[in-house]
Amino acid sequence: MTERTINIVWLKRDLRLADHAPLQAAEEAGIPYFICFLFEPSTQQHPDWSLRHWQFTYHSLPSMNRGLGSSGRKVDLFFGEATDVFCWALKHYSVRNVFSYQETGTETTWNRDKQVRTILQEHGTQWTEFQRDGILRGIKDRKGWDKKWFDTMHSPGIENRYSMQSLTLKKHPFTPNSNLLKELENYPHAFQKPGESEVCNQLSSFAEERGLNYHKHISKPAESRVSCSRLSTHLAWGNLSVKQAYRFIKHHDQYANHKRPFSAFLQRLKWHCHFMQKFEVECSYEYQCVNRGYESLEHENRSDWLEAWKTGHTGLPLVDALMRCLHETGWINFRMRAMLVSVLCHHLDQDWRRGTNHLARLFLDYEPGIHFTQFQMQAGTTGTNAIRIYNPVKQSLEHDPLGHFIHHWVPELEGVPNAFTHTPWKMELLEQTMCGVKIGETYPCPIIDPLERAKQARKKIWGHRSNPLVRSERARILKTHTRNTSNVAQPAQQI
Repeated sequence: MTERTINIVWLKRDLRLADHAPLQAAEEAGIPYFICFLFEPSTQQHPDWSLRHWQFTYHSLPSMNRGLGSSGRKVDLFFGEATDVFCWALKHYSVRNVFSYQETGTETTWNRDKQVRTILQEHGTQWTEFQRDGILRGIKDRKGWDKKWFDTMHSPGIENRYSMQSLTLKKHPFTPNSNLLKELENYPHAFQKPGESEVCNQLSSFAEERGLNYHKHISKPAESRVSCSRLSTHLAWGNLSVKQAYRFIKHHDQYANHKRPFSAFLQRLKWHCHFMQKFEVECSYEYQCVNRGYESLEHENRSDWLEAWKTGHTGLPLVDALMRCLHETGWINFRMRAMLVSVLCHHLDQDWRRGTNHLARLFLDYEPGIHFTQFQMQAGTTGTNAIRIYNPVKQSLEHDPLGHFIHHWVPELEGVPNAFTHTPWKMELLEQTMCGVKIGETYPCPIIDPLERAKQARKKIWGHRSNPLVRSERARILKTHTRNTSNVAQPAQQI
């Protein structure tokens, strides 16, 4: 019997039905196709993986299936390695094309893609990968990148249409075990709601109400949970494209009345893509100091301090509150993320690689292209950016002055008066007894002196900038990743 000729749409970080180039290409090809999303077992072995990432993607798919319902289509789930899934498809069908977006991912996904491409080429199958969010593959520097990015954002979005489906997928062996399925279905209430349908609510509420104080509250740990767009997770997993977000806000009726917060938001969308482009050009950000001169910088790397940081038991109230909040909800704003990295790398003197995967697992909006480039910028290993050593007490006083965020996430300090919320170790024993806390027992003593450790870190890292390799690498980095040597990119805020 002749094998049926089909096409395949491979979903990755693009879990939506609108403004979707691979799905449009499959429709225009005029032959049957199926849409697949793969839960790959090897991904679970990678240190940046977390169950919460799979849970968000798994619960994004029902929204897509509801949108596809009238066409008779659905997203087919495969629990298996990409190489095995495509070998199965090629055995049972004549696969003419595979359509997907390019993925700015880790070395693991890059190697997987090379293996898949080899398999497809051996069977004469064409794999077309579309550009994602203005990120360009194969460029050597940033000449003309800004104009191309704006051209992409200002071009009309794709208005996807779906024809009736006549393809019934053959039975396959890539089904989940019951335990994994139970874990995926149990989506924590504290996480953001996933799916394309939820994006509409987020965009509308941000443009009409929540975002009006965006520029005022973006750095505050509590208020930012409302005033920020909260679209970063949807963008990371493709519930909407950057272009959709950009055009929605740029052309919104309220834009003229609220130009300052909305312009700030659009600028951060560009920074979002700028940092992903850095990773696309230089993927060694994942595992090596982008400025090779910092490989020789020595660190204390105390494991007990690292564990205190990971679990939220450093004795520094805002640091602990932020880490505990991440464990439960998967999201904090940009400044607070930067402060966590600053404390890890500067105050605790840890090699940045000892913390990257921990935060990757906690971030529900984990995007490799942003995560590793931002981490190194805050760790001070670029040699180009200003070294930001955040004082956790100062940040606490400025951005959580009444201690509401701290009291919520560090209940041990709930009864502590505001005068000592940010520095509870300064209380006398009688004061501790009166407010129901005992520093060193019910809540830890600070593991370091923030001011003294910052002073040491500043001297150490600034001194290392005179290293000849650091200086030569700085010139290379500026040439590769910036428009000119006087235009160093701004930090990408959480949007």
